[in-house]
Amino acid sequence: MNAVVEAKPEPLLKLNLGCGKVKMEGFVGVDILQFEGVDVVCHLGGNPWPWADESVSEIHCSHFLEHLDARERVWFWNELYRVLKPKCGGKVITPYWASARAYGDPTHKWPPVAEWSYYYLNKDWRKLNAPHCDSEFVAWGFNCDFDAIGGYGMHQAILTRTPEYQNYAIQWYKEAAQDLHMNITKK
Repeated sequence: MNAVVEAKPEPLLKLNLGCGKVKMEGFVGVDILQFEGVDVVCHLGGNPWPWADESVSEIHCSHFLEHLDARERVWFWNELYRVLKPKCGGKVITPYWASARAYGDPTHKWPPVAEWSYYYLNKDWRKLNAPHCDSEFVAWGFNCDFDAIGGYGMHQAILTRTPEYQNYAIQWYKEAAQDLHMNITKK
């Protein structure tokens, strides 16, 4: 009697995008520079990514996206959408647009990443509010469709305050929020 051996599917990848010298354990480290710990050297804002469609289950991207200009960011989101498996996603952390952290590094590109940036990743929102940003209307437009939810990395002096005070501080005090933490999920 011959036994039927089922082929096991390839495990899905976990990518640490723009990892620099600090790759997360269990993730494939990706950066434009060959730092120690980088597994794949790749320009994530302009070249096709080397991973197959829907081959990635999770990403982590900390303090990288702000190094891409507007067109490169659109490319990044479209390629991320291509490689992520549906209902998968991960965390994207950037300096908060109103913090000196967003402007202090001369390698950060304009515009700064803001909460509003994430609305443009949702196809239904774009259809109603910004159809001019879709790839069907402009050559370098969005073709991705993500849901996003997030919060803020707060200054140490504000962390112990009430949520009401923290929200007030985010709106009125420049350095209250230092980072923007967003969780994105492919629809």
